Amino acid sequence: MKYFLNLLIVLSFLISGCSNGGSSESSSEITVAAASDLLPAFNEIGELFEEEENISITFSFGSTGQLADQIENGAPFDVFAAANVSFMDRLIEGEYVLEDSQQTYAFGRIGITTMKEDNHHIEVLEELTSDEIRFLSIANPDHAPYGLAAKEALQSVGIWDDIGEKLVLGRNITDALTQLETGNAEVGIIALSLFKAQEEDLDFTLIEEELHEPLEQSIGIVEGTDEEEGARKFIEFILNGNGKEIMEKYGFVVPEGKE
Repeated sequence: MKYFLNLLIVLSFLISGCSNGGSSESSSEITVAAASDLLPAFNEIGELFEEEENISITFSFGSTGQLADQIENGAPFDVFAAANVSFMDRLIEGEYVLEDSQQTYAFGRIGITTMKEDNHHIEVLEELTSDEIRFLSIANPDHAPYGLAAKEALQSVGIWDDIGEKLVLGRNITDALTQLETGNAEVGIIALSLFKAQEEDLDFTLIEEELHEPLEQSIGIVEGTDEEEGARKFIEFILNGNGKEIMEKYGFVVPEGKE
């Protein structure tokens, strides 16, 4: 019996080896560091990209500032999709991103958000000073571009100092939405893209673009990657491929890619 079991084990390895050897080429894999506002759009794009290009893709979502810090400290990403071009400029200056790969891939928007079930619909930012609103969730403006845009909008209408004690700071823009969903805030200022992913649950009012600096989102290839070809295909997929339509579905304005 012991001999029979050992024979089965040997045969299983032989079969496995033949199976692996039957494929003449294996697909490559890229890792993308992406701003949190991209989570629903990129997850959908990733599935389509893998199917069409036979390139596996892994996403690491977080605040743009924190992801930039990770890249400067040697994190093994192949692509960086930032929520603000200033962070990409910093990485290019430090030679952490290939300069010729950098492109603006989208412009984002922010809005005032409440849970539909809570009946706290807010039309203008000035309403946030009401005593009925105890807590306002935004992403941390120190390292999250969407949080900085929220701060700039609140400053533009002159209420930033008035609502200081109400602020609940999320680590990133998806965390800001979580604070709203879990009842830790009655109102949030979040990305339009996150609202588009769950419109059935949220009320949303766009904030005027003039109230904050443009959310120009920039993408580039991390210096030293072994997957530059796959990385360039991913960027092209967003700008000119089938990923462009998905980005636009989530409320992003996608500029034309470079020829």
